[in-house]
Amino acid sequence: MTKIIQFTDTHIIPEGSLAYGKVDTAAALAATIETINRMLPVIGPVDMTIVTGDLTDAGGEAEYRHFLRIMSALKTPYRVIPGNHDCADNIRRCFPDRSWISESGPMNWISDFEDFALIGLDSQVEGRPYGDLSAKTLRFLQAALSELGKKPALVGLHHPPVKAGVDAMDRQNLRESGPLREILNAHEDEVRVICGHLHRSVTAMLGGVMCQIAPGTSHAVTLNQIPDAANSLTIEPGGFMLHEWRDGFVSHMIPVGRYEGPYPFTGHQ
Repeated sequence: MTKIIQFTDTHIIPEGSLAYGKVDTAAALAATIETINRMLPVIGPVDMTIVTGDLTDAGGEAEYRHFLRIMSALKTPYRVIPGNHDCADNIRRCFPDRSWISESGPMNWISDFEDFALIGLDSQVEGRPYGDLSAKTLRFLQAALSELGKKPALVGLHHPPVKAGVDAMDRQNLRESGPLREILNAHEDEVRVICGHLHRSVTAMLGGVMCQIAPGTSHAVTLNQIPDAANSLTIEPGGFMLHEWRDGFVSHMIPVGRYEGPYPFTGHQ
């Protein structure tokens, strides 16, 4: 049974600093990895972890080196896609394993597993908070799905192609979701979209395709649905997703940290 872990929006900054003066993103990432590693005996084996963008907060080389040091403890293979806070050139410069990273252009890739393929798409628009999929990326996706034929696909990108009702973030989502929707809905088998950017767990439909937005590892975008409210962060529990194949895609949201239990169900039911 193919299983993929997804976490997102780690926003690593130079060592010893707090993001936005409030958030220890490095400690949150380390706690996420500790939780994953501790849970692998009961949820695994896991084929791959995908980090769906905003690995760092400013895209600097020192930030990526700090990210890589923390990630070295993860007991699964992993791949990443860039978000609006990332720098593709510095990812290429800093990552030791570049076999899956394109030398130039959009950082798109595919990894094929027994039950489905995992496709990473680059939605970054340099210097802008919103996302878009270039013509080259859309061609890559269409060719990848065509080659898969009647095989499911899990498609990861940073920017959600759907609105979640938080105006400040909805304005920073994927700009043109129509071409993506058409390509995905034409696929011969099941497709699920996974993304980040919103720092919240949200499920929505993109045409006939389910879109799962993952929570952040360290902080959330405040759930404020008042029109034109200012964007802000809230310190909420971090989490990650487990996506697996049973009779179709199943996605679990798992909180980061240690909690009481497990306790047997005893007494009156």
